[in-house]
Amino acid sequence: MIGVIVNVLAVALGGVLGTVFSKKLSTRFTTELNKVFGVCAIGMGISSVPLMQNMPAVILAVVAGTALGLACHLGEWISRSGELMEKPIGKLLGERNGDDEDGLPREEYLSLLVTAIVLFCSSGTGIYGCLDAGMTGNATVILSKSILDFFTAMVFACNLGAVTSLVAVPQAAVFFALFFAAKAIYPLTTTPMIGDFKACGGFLLIATGCRIAKMQDFPVADMIPAMVLVMPLSAL
Repeated sequence: MIGVIVNVLAVALGGVLGTVFSKKLSTRFTTELNKVFGVCAIGMGISSVPLMQNMPAVILAVVAGTALGLACHLGEWISRSGELMEKPIGKLLGERNGDDEDGLPREEYLSLLVTAIVLFCSSGTGIYGCLDAGMTGNATVILSKSILDFFTAMVFACNLGAVTSLVAVPQAAVFFALFFAAKAIYPLTTTPMIGDFKACGGFLLIATGCRIAKMQDFPVADMIPAMVLVMPLSAL
């Protein structure tokens, strides 16, 4: 559970510090740092893939899971959920209309806020990290994600301000639900199933890293069903 707590605190603290130092961080700094975030996520994914026990099961899960996500428009549903979460958070924004020189136009501001909510609350890395921590007690992935999220929250806060920190509230609700659900599932698993689960998560991490670094725009949200399919396929 410590990994989930650290991740939530990282977003909250990153949002505060990003607000404080927003005028001292250049556009080039934040842009180049995002590329590094991507490379780190790719490295995390590569370290997980060798844990694979049944390659056909993992590959089938990734392909079939992504196809299922695309068919159900899962990515669009997640974005809409982010928009719903934005409404209560948006009430704290006041009237943002882009008239002041230092602020973003309100429409762009809210769009960026929705992006932050989706990124922190429903990213493939976060979902995999919470499930991994709940099933195995190994918080390596979620703690590594916390480091990335801390700096990512700072980058978002440069434009969004302190409201970035409030994204930690829905993030905590989602991540704790996943963590406790994973603990209930763990007794039903075997060692090869866990290895295949981690390898599948590794593929999602690599896709996430490529997307963050803007190397390739993988449909990461639509790939999430693979995490559900991989263990039953591994058992079969």
